[in-house]
Amino acid sequence: MKISLIQLKIGKTPEENLERIKQILYQVKKKGTDMVVLPEMCACPYENKAFVQYAMKQESHFLKKLAQIAKELQIYLVAGSVPEREGSNIYNTSFVFDVRGRQIARHRKVHLFDVNIEGGQTFMESDTFAAGDSLTTFDTPWGIFGLIICYDIRFPEYVRLLALRGAKVVITPAAFNMSTGPCHWELTFKARALDNQIFMVGCAAARDLESSYHSWGHSILTDPWGNVLEQLDENEGILTAKIDLSKVDKIRKELPLLLHRRNDLYNINLKR
Repeated sequence: MKISLIQLKIGKTPEENLERIKQILYQVKKKGTDMVVLPEMCACPYENKAFVQYAMKQESHFLKKLAQIAKELQIYLVAGSVPEREGSNIYNTSFVFDVRGRQIARHRKVHLFDVNIEGGQTFMESDTFAAGDSLTTFDTPWGIFGLIICYDIRFPEYVRLLALRGAKVVITPAAFNMSTGPCHWELTFKARALDNQIFMVGCAAARDLESSYHSWGHSILTDPWGNVLEQLDENEGILTAKIDLSKVDKIRKELPLLLHRRNDLYNINLKR
């Protein structure tokens, strides 16, 4: 299957971003892509005041329009993430739409990005967001895909559970910054891919030095052997690549890491 990652600069409003995303999706469809992934917080700037101002419900115009475009273009669309409002809570949420425009997955970011790096980035997602509490996978014609958001990738046991649920590809809308990105972005995607012998897909926003949050960019695709297949720089761009999911089975047969786990000594228990 062919996948496209859209690394774009995020504008100030959902309306502005929707129009830009729409234009790019029509452009990408001409490349014959099967699935498109958007960045974390593709609807608004990555800042707490914007999360509150632009928090949207599932039936919002922004999400309905993305579903409509997915149907029109006959693509699977992983709609990055948006600030989703439900009741009194706001979540950092990613929605997935299939070729018929149906919502087939919703992932609420489980691990909230609360950090204070000396001399670097300080950010508290928990000032605004509530945390999700579930694992997210979805079925496609090519196999099972997993879905996480940014900081979720730093928890190996969480990604392992997705692999044990059958995911051969894990999609990750993300927004690493200028403190964490240079050191951890590529390393973490390679590690999770190697640990679980899966494809890891990371889609970030392009860097905008005029915004309050500076994204590392570098949208990436790593394979089950831990190789970086494709990676962008910090600028706007589109990463389009083919993924052969049979490579997962081949590598797991040759180096059966998951089969060699010692469940008599250690295991991961999912409570829900």
